[in-house]
Amino acid sequence: MLGLLGYGTLEQLSEAAVPAAIRLNRPLALDGIAGGTRERGEFEVLGELRAIAAQNKINRSFVGMGYYGTITPPVILRNILENPGWYTQYTPYQAEISQGRLEALLNFQTMVSDLTGLPLAGASLLDEGTAAAEAMAMCFAIAGGHEQDPAQNAGILRKRFFVDLGCHPQTIAVVKTRAESLGIEVTVGDRPAPNGAADLCGVLVQYPTTDGRIEDYSEMCDWAHKHGILVVAAADLLALTLITPPGEWGGGGADICVGSAQRFGVPMGGGGPHAAFISTKTEYARKLPGRIIGVSKDAQGNPAYRMAIQTREQHIKRERATSNICTAQALLAIIAGMYAVYHGPEGLKRIAQRVAYLRYRFNQGLLELGYHQADEQGFDTCLIRVDNADAVMSKAVLRGFNLRRVSDTAVCVSFDETTTEAEVNALLEVFANGAAKVPTIAWLWEEYGWPGFDFLHFGRKSPFLTHPVFNTHHSETEMLRYIFTLMGRDLSLAHSMIPLGSCTMKLNATSEMIPVTWPEFGGMHPFAPMDQQRGYAAMCADLERWLAEITGFAATSLQPNAGSQGEYAGLLAIRAYHVSRGQGHRNVCLIPDSAHGTNPASAVVAGLHVVAVKNKENGDIDFEDLKARAEEHKDDLAALMVTYPSTYGKFEEGIKEICAVVHSHGGLVYMDGANMNAQVGLCRPGDIGADVCHLNLHKTFCIPHGGGGPGMGPICVAKHLAPFLPGNPVSSPEAQDPKAETPPVGPVSSAPWGSASILTISWMYIAMMGGPGLKKATQVAILSANYMAKRLEKHYKVLFTGPGRRCAHEFIIDLREFEKAAGIKSEDVAKRLMDYGFHAPTMSFPVPGTLMIEPTESEPKAELDRFCDAMIAIREEIRAIEQGKLSKDDNPLRHAPHTAHVATADAWPHAYTREQACWPLPYLRRHKFWPAVGRIDNPYGDRNLVCVCPPMSAYGE
Repeated sequence: MLGLLGYGTLEQLSEAAVPAAIRLNRPLALDGIAGGTRERGEFEVLGELRAIAAQNKINRSFVGMGYYGTITPPVILRNILENPGWYTQYTPYQAEISQGRLEALLNFQTMVSDLTGLPLAGASLLDEGTAAAEAMAMCFAIAGGHEQDPAQNAGILRKRFFVDLGCHPQTIAVVKTRAESLGIEVTVGDRPAPNGAADLCGVLVQYPTTDGRIEDYSEMCDWAHKHGILVVAAADLLALTLITPPGEWGGGGADICVGSAQRFGVPMGGGGPHAAFISTKTEYARKLPGRIIGVSKDAQGNPAYRMAIQTREQHIKRERATSNICTAQALLAIIAGMYAVYHGPEGLKRIAQRVAYLRYRFNQGLLELGYHQADEQGFDTCLIRVDNADAVMSKAVLRGFNLRRVSDTAVCVSFDETTTEAEVNALLEVFANGAAKVPTIAWLWEEYGWPGFDFLHFGRKSPFLTHPVFNTHHSETEMLRYIFTLMGRDLSLAHSMIPLGSCTMKLNATSEMIPVTWPEFGGMHPFAPMDQQRGYAAMCADLERWLAEITGFAATSLQPNAGSQGEYAGLLAIRAYHVSRGQGHRNVCLIPDSAHGTNPASAVVAGLHVVAVKNKENGDIDFEDLKARAEEHKDDLAALMVTYPSTYGKFEEGIKEICAVVHSHGGLVYMDGANMNAQVGLCRPGDIGADVCHLNLHKTFCIPHGGGGPGMGPICVAKHLAPFLPGNPVSSPEAQDPKAETPPVGPVSSAPWGSASILTISWMYIAMMGGPGLKKATQVAILSANYMAKRLEKHYKVLFTGPGRRCAHEFIIDLREFEKAAGIKSEDVAKRLMDYGFHAPTMSFPVPGTLMIEPTESEPKAELDRFCDAMIAIREEIRAIEQGKLSKDDNPLRHAPHTAHVATADAWPHAYTREQACWPLPYLRRHKFWPAVGRIDNPYGDRNLVCVCPPMSAYGE
């Protein structure tokens, strides 16, 4: 590969590709990894992490607060969570080869819609706190007045959002953070004042409340809707199998429902990853953040799934987007949906009834012990008034139990699917206070249910999960086959390379994945006492140091649980820094035209005003335009957002000068770390001149994409920004005051370490590679991209190169000339690649009509050559169209992809042969991946929006 490029060593290639002014001319100093000087074996590093994990103490958690013990059915654990056929898939942007996970996500949406009683649900959000913040932004966009007719709004801008004190404290804190940057005022109280409605855009309530009460919100809904206010319910999905869903409350019901699907089979994992959910009324479809999976049809008229409506619009809108959500929690949403498929409606109700029964029997035991329990309607949580909360907490810990301290004289106990009869009896002993006789409970199956509950007033009346998919797969045999049927419809890294530019689909080594499901990490409640989380603290401290050294910065926050959250947190740090210096008026963010769509969206969410900076024809930032915009906004300049290497796959040689211009005008530099896979060990954002950088751990540091998530987006910052990293006022069961002041920058995610359990993956990767291994990985990624570009340049125009006429770790090929000559668009090439067994590269970004190719360091030369051979063969097909040998209207590209159903049909309507269509190269005879459906009609699906499981008759059954 080096020989084709004319180099003798990787070092020579690095020197040619990376500008001399920014090169790191020393090894990475990664302390704690044998001095950072050598790679280590998998067995050795797993042993070291096992020792760290042993420092965690996993007490039985009765803390609640939206995090619960749950049982992941082994058939789901082994065959989805631990299966690379599911966790190495990419976001389903190429729907024809993503039908399995799209169906699984549609199941999730149907589950959420049915349980919440609202007709439209999204595919998943990040966690409950951020979902509530997204719902608040929706309320402001819908009812806030800035998009309404001022005449109808009586000139009032509704910029206040009410949050009920019954909400989880971490949710309140995250909502406050988002509200401050959006300019929304948050009021926290018991209920909104009847005479204080004029400036309210929305109300958030918890159902059941954080201390366990089941409230009737019908009158509040009626009042809110009469005043043009939207109602948001943060609900518990398991409880909704038994109690009235928010969409069916009186007074018009809730308008939006959010929450976490964690207790549907997803381990607590120290806070994540978990799939949050959001559902709403149909009329608010285009305001819904995140992804929506919809049903359409393919070229043959068969039902087919794809991502619908604003899934694409949010990125197209850029600074006009209402959300910056990009990475979701698809893998976890799939697990939660499969949990519902496996248990079905009756199974879920049995689990919920058992939880409610244990809570009832515990409450009865407390009454026998002399506690004056109000015995209010509750589902899984008891609030207990005590003389000394600290004494009770200490007694519980001695028995291996974590409870929740609410105040000096109150604690909460929450039950879940994993609670046993023996544990309830042991808990009663904790509260016995020396009583002569401690009541005990025995599991009485004849009482199985929910004694003492007011079903007439609070009970669920409507059916749910009636679709056959939730009533079919209840044996392990059926479930196993269903999981593998769906997996077989998806292309993943288990099949072939996924060369998506700027997405870095690299190896997720098995040894890196193993610790994710260790109970020492998976069983941890995020708000367990810190002396029980010493293993997590040690692992996170290692990662923080290592990432700071890799990026050249002083401090790291691991809290942001997606790349978009990292962008948001980094920009909040910049805003807070300016405010601390008395320059809070600085609110202009310069963003090049080539930036990712999430960049301008994140800037707006962070409360900044976006000003575009031009790019030159060669892809570089227009330095003169940058200087002009910086000068124009020098009094208000807050930041520049820049991706490096650039989105065009270039190491821009003037990057230091660009940073210097921004600094000279009072701004700071935010570097998007999406392309960090070309920097590690060769150069560092902090040395280049950036002040903050987010890292996509699901790109550079090996966390798998999981069909669209989970991700992690930690930020690294220079010393002057370290005080402004996101905080979290809720750090343990002993520290909860929803009215407490937040740190300079509040939490951006619900848990202190975001999705803590998957940090083990990146820890393993860095620890095994060491400094030399990380550097070599970067060099090989650059080599792979340049090798492929060299092989393809005779057949396609390669756009934009940097120093030495070399690209970075990715490159762009131009397909625009083919539309006029042959009627072929980039989409046609993308779909044709499916016939060759490949996922398409990134299509039409950052330049319309192009493909951006990133091979990563993980792919062997044989796979790089196989992809190049496919692209060269496709070029020959285009040439045949140009020469008139193939019809412009009837050719393999225009009708791609070709399904097995089409290939084996009795009739073959095309002028080209079946062989040309399905087996254009010899390797396809050895192994052929068949797309599950033909080309999908997206406009049809948007015109006929269906976002829940369609009736089985749609499939001809």
